[in-house]
Amino acid sequence: MNRRESLKAIGLGTLSTGMLLEACKPGNKKPAEDTNDKPGTDEAGRLPEEIERNRKLNAEKFFNAHEMATITLLGDIIIPRDARSGSASDAKVPEFIEFIVKDMPEHQVPMRGGLRWLDLQCLNRYNKTFVDASHVQQIEMVTEIAYPKKAKPEMHQGVAFFNRMRNLTATGFFTTKMGINDLGYIGNAPNKWEGVPADVLKQYGMENV
Repeated sequence: MNRRESLKAIGLGTLSTGMLLEACKPGNKKPAEDTNDKPGTDEAGRLPEEIERNRKLNAEKFFNAHEMATITLLGDIIIPRDARSGSASDAKVPEFIEFIVKDMPEHQVPMRGGLRWLDLQCLNRYNKTFVDASHVQQIEMVTEIAYPKKAKPEMHQGVAFFNRMRNLTATGFFTTKMGINDLGYIGNAPNKWEGVPADVLKQYGMENV
């Protein structure tokens, strides 16, 4: 299953590890590693018109440079680089989000509006856009919209935006080879049958059979 299909399968609902694992299972068409980190470029099993549409979408630009910088920064706050794996931007999540909003236009207004809302909040608070604010200010702003149950009512627009951003980021990351490795998911693997374990045989009095 490719990354776009994974997103549609999950439906941008609340993500859980189980759902991500199910969505990440490789299909029979092509091994998952062949399509990871190349949003919208996998062509196996697609009709010519689908391939042409993907190429057209990849050639277009929706977000401007400032918006992409904000998305990159937010993505790396949501999934930072650590000792286990790289960050969201290392897994090319911003490029994934750029492709998805073109492929699924219903995300365009909420994403662009949310990015603008975030900048206006930061300009009012810090006299700087989100990307120009200090790291402490950025985390302070994100904290106000990252926890829906704790957020103030006037932050509801920001909460809705951040929920969408977080879901897109998690989907983009955990449908890459890096994200799947981070989960420790190895898929189906051959096993060697060495007979019934000795303790099980003993339990049923069959150890000498």
